[in-house]
Amino acid sequence: MVKIRNIELGDFPLLLAPMEDVSDPPFRALCKQYGADLMYTEFISSEGLIRDAAKSRQKLDIFEYERPIGIQIFGSETDSMVQSAQIIEAVNPDLIDINYGCPVKKVTCKGAGAGLLQDIPKMVRLTAEIVKATTLPVTVKTRLGWDDDTKNVVEAAERLQDIGIEAISIHGRTRKQMYKGEADWSLIAEVKNNPRMRIPVFGNGDIDSPEKALAYKNRYGVDGVMIGRASIGYPWIFREIKHFVRTGEHLAGPTLAERVLACREHLLMSIKWKGPKLGIAEMKRHYTNYFKGISHFKDYRTRLVTTAELDEILGILSYIETHQDEFIFAWFSPIQTWLN
Repeated sequence: MVKIRNIELGDFPLLLAPMEDVSDPPFRALCKQYGADLMYTEFISSEGLIRDAAKSRQKLDIFEYERPIGIQIFGSETDSMVQSAQIIEAVNPDLIDINYGCPVKKVTCKGAGAGLLQDIPKMVRLTAEIVKATTLPVTVKTRLGWDDDTKNVVEAAERLQDIGIEAISIHGRTRKQMYKGEADWSLIAEVKNNPRMRIPVFGNGDIDSPEKALAYKNRYGVDGVMIGRASIGYPWIFREIKHFVRTGEHLAGPTLAERVLACREHLLMSIKWKGPKLGIAEMKRHYTNYFKGISHFKDYRTRLVTTAELDEILGILSYIETHQDEFIFAWFSPIQTWLN
């Protein structure tokens, strides 16, 4: 049983990665429904949070059905991060996660996210103050290092454990790599196999199929895996991995009707949380993913992303649902993509 303090996550937990503009409550609800064991909010700016910025405050929204749920923050100033941790504790998530892995320039240039991989002593000091400031478990998400010459995650993980973090998730790339190339899990395994490490170690990067999840579990010995991009438009990946790890057999992928149902649920939850205008506008990025690989679908996709009226969008989805024979469902699931 993998545990973060008293939070029981099962024998091989699947974590939903915190993704900016993706991991909002509507998306998390679907991932939870299909098997995610632990989820995180989108990362929240500590500076925005202490200044009561509306966008930062909205990201604090969590719901009972999501538990266990962590709220992730990023920043480089100790006072702001400590104040943010105290604000977050009042919201009562299950844990606080610190982002030391975001590679985006507008974050790293301010010394936050993966920028702190260039200053491990500061990372440790900052984390120690947050641990002292809250009664909640504190966890960390990070990368292998800043670049190939500074892959310092083994040292960083041990030092962060020593000052009180209770789990670590590691993306198998450096900041310089961004999301290019193949994730290298060998250093993640080195962190896990360090005899001094007592806390759960979760691997992240390129998990896009049940086969790969099980292979990486066995090869690298991680306590669980964190899934990000592969879940966008495909929340079913969580249940498919769980089924494969448990039985060694593949679970059938979602039908077109199931895709329409999930897309409709996502849309309606998005509107409920964000309001009609923003909810409809921000769903546009998801339609392509939900209906990826379906032949003769271009006109319908265009209509979905250009329509601003809810009734019309629901009508399009209903038509797709009741006229499935018009479409050639040629999309390959992550399972098939990996096997090929």
